[in-house]
Amino acid sequence: MLNPLVEENAQADQDDPGLLFTAAYNTFSGPVLGYLRARGVEDAEAVTQDVFLALYPRIPTLQGGLQGAKSLLFSMAHARMVDHYRRRERTPDAAPYDADLDHRSAPSAEEQAVGGLGAIHLLEGLPDDYREVLALRVVADLSVEETASIMDKSQGAIKQLQRRALTALRKQALAQRTPQRNEHA
Repeated sequence: MLNPLVEENAQADQDDPGLLFTAAYNTFSGPVLGYLRARGVEDAEAVTQDVFLALYPRIPTLQGGLQGAKSLLFSMAHARMVDHYRRRERTPDAAPYDADLDHRSAPSAEEQAVGGLGAIHLLEGLPDDYREVLALRVVADLSVEETASIMDKSQGAIKQLQRRALTALRKQALAQRTPQRNEHA
């Protein structure tokens, strides 16, 4: 229920957008803020301000005085709330970085060189087509279409060849690591 004095002032000063805006803000800012908080909007105060900023240019075309402003305000607040949840769904959850839980370390230049030699050695053990597809798809970062054109094969053949090459590479890498683990055991 609207305050009768506010309603009377808003109806009397319908030609003055500033007075109608002031009356709408004084009457509905609390309820709009409460609605947004109840709906779980994180920065409800800022969204409330956005709703009222969007109201001001629409006042000249507003019908129904303060009651019309109320309907429009809550429609805009609802739309902003829906936008808030859509935006939140698209934004991944941020986890704070904890150095104690991060066991990764940057390899030294020597480790990278030795690791690179191991990768080259693994690739040398693969058939030519496997090496070619891995070099084009992984190293050169070419698309399936580009790789198919270069290798003169169909896109399906490239996908299958890449899958087989990665499977063979994985088996080869595991076979090389298994003896090393047994030696230290």
